Amino acid sequence: MSTHPEPLYLDAGDAALVIEFGDGIDAEINARVLALDATILAANISGVVETVPTYRSLMVQVDPLTFDYDAFVKQTRAMIAALDVKGIKGRRWRVPVVYGGEFGIDLEDVAARHNMTPNEVITRHSDAVYRVYMIGFMPGYTYLGGLDPKIMTPRRLDPRAMTPAGTVSIGGIQALIAGCAMPSGWHLLGRSPAITFMAAREPATLFHPGDELVFVPTDASKWDALAKRAEAGELIAEEIPA
Repeated sequence: MSTHPEPLYLDAGDAALVIEFGDGIDAEINARVLALDATILAANISGVVETVPTYRSLMVQVDPLTFDYDAFVKQTRAMIAALDVKGIKGRRWRVPVVYGGEFGIDLEDVAARHNMTPNEVITRHSDAVYRVYMIGFMPGYTYLGGLDPKIMTPRRLDPRAMTPAGTVSIGGIQALIAGCAMPSGWHLLGRSPAITFMAAREPATLFHPGDELVFVPTDASKWDALAKRAEAGELIAEEIPA
């Protein structure tokens, strides 16, 4: 018998529903979300238009004219009872990051807040192995779990009107790689030349939920060359054996 609580089925308007597995940032919950996502996609269920996995839930967008809600709930409950999360295995990536200075303007403030040196924050940040929990909010936005709790930092009270693409930042217990330039209330520790979303690339999104990332501190003198290679279509982030 499963020890997991029954997921909740929540209406999300006329053309979507949400299957919610829990209420926290948890690798096992996220693995179940991803396993159900893969199972639903493989089943090719009538009326299902698209699925969107998040930290703890799966949004299912549907065609209300052809979708059978009761049949879907019955079918997916059976799927959930038989989920195999071991079959969901992502890739592992090594991602270059230039920390501090103009690339990470909040590094020194975060260090001071935690009574650390900037190098200690960099070490704690780059020693972690991060899990990609979801891609969302904006194209290529890569939400990460695995931040060292000793550098956990509440989000800024005064969000910035604009931060650059590639920003590597932290907010609360989460970490993030920004896919494009936009406002942000997170703390900017550095910036990566890796482009996480490129419309002309296949697939357009570099990282996927379930992947793992490790950050590699990189000297600022290498930025221009790495950024130029990335803009030419090179991945820059290196896939490594898990």
